[in-house]
Amino acid sequence: RKLVRCASIALLSFSMAGCGADFLDTTPTNNISGSSIWTKATLAEQAVIGVYNVFLDQYCPNSGILDSHRIPWDAYSSVMDTDKNWIKRMPNCTGAATPSSGLFSDIYKRFYTFIYRANDVIDNIGQVPDMSTGEKQRAIAECKFLRAFAYMRLNILYKGVPLYMNAITSPENGNKARSSEADVWAAVLQDLTDCVNEPNLPGKYNSGDSNCGRVTKGAAYAFRGQAYQFMGDYAKALADFESIEDLGYALYSPSNGTPGNDDFFQLFKPANEQCDEMIFSVQCVETTGMGNPRAINYGNRVTGGSAWNNYIPNPAFVEMFECADGSEFDWEKYCPGWHSMTPQARVVFFLRDGLQSGNGQWGDTEATSDYQTLYNNMVAYGADMSRYVDQGNEVRIRKAYEDRDPRLMQSIITPYSTYNGNEAGVGNHTWTLRWPYILDAGEPYDIRTDTNSKFYYLWRKYVPEYDECTTRWVYSEDIILCRYAEILLRRAECLNELGRTNEAVTYVNMVRKRAGHVLLDDPAYSATSVKGQDDMRQRIRREFYVELGGEDSMFFNELRWGTWYDRKFRDHSSGQVGALNTNGMMQMWGETTYTHLSVGEYVSVWPIPAKEREMNPNLTQNPGWQD
Repeated sequence: RKLVRCASIALLSFSMAGCGADFLDTTPTNNISGSSIWTKATLAEQAVIGVYNVFLDQYCPNSGILDSHRIPWDAYSSVMDTDKNWIKRMPNCTGAATPSSGLFSDIYKRFYTFIYRANDVIDNIGQVPDMSTGEKQRAIAECKFLRAFAYMRLNILYKGVPLYMNAITSPENGNKARSSEADVWAAVLQDLTDCVNEPNLPGKYNSGDSNCGRVTKGAAYAFRGQAYQFMGDYAKALADFESIEDLGYALYSPSNGTPGNDDFFQLFKPANEQCDEMIFSVQCVETTGMGNPRAINYGNRVTGGSAWNNYIPNPAFVEMFECADGSEFDWEKYCPGWHSMTPQARVVFFLRDGLQSGNGQWGDTEATSDYQTLYNNMVAYGADMSRYVDQGNEVRIRKAYEDRDPRLMQSIITPYSTYNGNEAGVGNHTWTLRWPYILDAGEPYDIRTDTNSKFYYLWRKYVPEYDECTTRWVYSEDIILCRYAEILLRRAECLNELGRTNEAVTYVNMVRKRAGHVLLDDPAYSATSVKGQDDMRQRIRREFYVELGGEDSMFFNELRWGTWYDRKFRDHSSGQVGALNTNGMMQMWGETTYTHLSVGEYVSVWPIPAKEREMNPNLTQNPGWQD
């Protein structure tokens, strides 16, 4: 069994504050012996940073090749899908998963790397001679949090794993059997309780602090509350979420919820990555191997010189964003006949102007015959051209997005909306998402993608504008793991589950107000009226999606709610009433590019990797999985 002590691992420099600050101002240490690392405070500090460093391997690639373990967690959720060329990296969604699949072993190994490194620090840092007691206790608390974070993820995915709470010094100590799911939760809670009780661990770091990005009491309360939620103890979860309120965290809202504001959009800019809303983030800087890769694989071909669009927002997710009056979105309101039409026929609603008359937005050198060719192609495709509006088609479809919760167009690039990008050979410019695509390097400046033959929604969240990022993999925007808006929604969920629905409305409305969206129970809008606990439960869950979609929270929430399997494999998207197993990657009008396949509901729990069972015969397998 490969058991690696932190002292013998290559400990890489890990910058933990985006905006240029760096709480590790030393050179990388690659060859420090185990007997030496605990002799000096500077070396011991690098061992602590070596635990944080696992986040880089998880989230920040060193090259353009994204391994399976770097797929965003929300790509496993119903929020978005992986480009067809990448779906093989998600075997649990293709029906090809076995305990030997690399995905399961990669993630298992990665989280145990957190644990092994954390244990080494916790067991040994006490012997460092030139480190104060307070510094040692803070370091131990940080490592206990990171150990708890890893065990929490492992327990959600694998449902009971071996508990190693001390450094492993020999192979004989590394062959434990799986602990029960309850025992792992108990260990997580104990570590996080030690964190919140540690006087040397601050509640919060303020923007600009050289330690910004390290573990805080706020993060410990946040994740302990999440653990309690997974266990169904809403009263204890609520108490933890309430404790965060007094630590100085707050929603980023310079406009104080003024309608028409872009506070939600600006939250995801590097300038605001250390604002009071951020509770815990993976710290990214403009250095190879430390940059935010979502600038590239959430982007498009006019992002950062030329990026990719590997992760595609699912139409069912986009349709969750309410109308501006708080009512549920229904395509029929904007595109009459939608529900009775085939997906191919609905293409007509998304076509650019001028395909009939030749009076559309095109380059100067093109002729009317080119418009006619596009028109004929759409007829052959199956578009119901009797519903086409030659001068006004674009306006009609734009209304379906403009008359919505403001977070939609601040999260997603929707049809005929603009995007401020940067393209090699063009530089900074404004492009528009149109269909069919014509040209991006000149007029009409259509957004180009890796999938120009299809028409997909594109991400705006986490995607840089203009020249914010011009070198691949080095975007400095931090990857958020927890922020205050999420805590407010979790607080609302706990209150509602405890029967305090009226109080829950208050916290959901704080999040909606920041976005400039209509509030729940607004007497001027009947659709916002909350009709009891069950209705509020669904409203809170919808709020999670529209606020947090794409931020690696929703996959774990779907698992917690027990909704993941149905939403990933059985969702009826885009109003296809009566459709069976309509899921997977889709164009905006509901036409499926590929379908997610499942061999059974047991895939909701991941298998213990076959390699781990080969090395440790004491590990039992999860039901349904065969080695």
